[in-house]
Amino acid sequence: MFRNLLPRTRINLQIVSVRHAQKKYPKVDKKFQAAAESLAARGFLRPYKPWDPPVNIDETVLKICSNNGLTPESEFDNLDTKFRVLKVCFEETGHSVPNSLLHTIETVADLQDFYLTPVDTRTPFDALKKMDDLPKNLHVQQDYVRFHPDKDTLFNGKSAFPQSSTIVTGLKYKKKYEGYTAKRKWP
Repeated sequence: MFRNLLPRTRINLQIVSVRHAQKKYPKVDKKFQAAAESLAARGFLRPYKPWDPPVNIDETVLKICSNNGLTPESEFDNLDTKFRVLKVCFEETGHSVPNSLLHTIETVADLQDFYLTPVDTRTPFDALKKMDDLPKNLHVQQDYVRFHPDKDTLFNGKSAFPQSSTIVTGLKYKKKYEGYTAKRKWP
C-alpha cells in the first residue's frame, strides 16, 4: 500500500578509487604477524631467494632514492617513482620486493627496512641440523631407523610394541623402508 505512494527514482553512483585517499591501516596486526611467523616456521619461504644484506645496503638504498629526488623521510606518493626506485634497487642488489610485500613499502624508511631484513630459506629442521651449539643430550638424526622383525637382530627381532604394525605410506619411502604387518593372536 505504501509502495505506490513513494516516488520511484533511480540513483546512479560512480565509484572512483583514489590511491592517496585510502584509509591507512596499522602497520602490522598481531594476528597477521602470528600467522606470518607460523608460516615462516613451517618453511613456506622456499620460493624466495636467500638474502644476506651487505654492510652498506642502507647507503645504497639512500643513494638510489636521492637520485630520484627522495629524502630519507619521503613517501612514495607517485607509483611511477616507486616503480623506478624499486627497479633500480633490484638492478643494484639482485634482491627484489615480492608482490605480496609491495603494499607495505610506503616510505623510504620501509624500503630500507626491507633491504636490511635477511631472508633465510632453510626449513626449521635444516636450521637445526646445521647448529653447532646443540646441547650434548640432543642429537638430530636425519635418516631415521625403522624396525623390522625379520631384519633387526639386536633384540632377536622382538619389538617393544609387539602388536603394532609399521606402515610406510609415502611413495618416496616405500623404496627405502619395508613395512610389515604385526601378527595378531585373535582375529
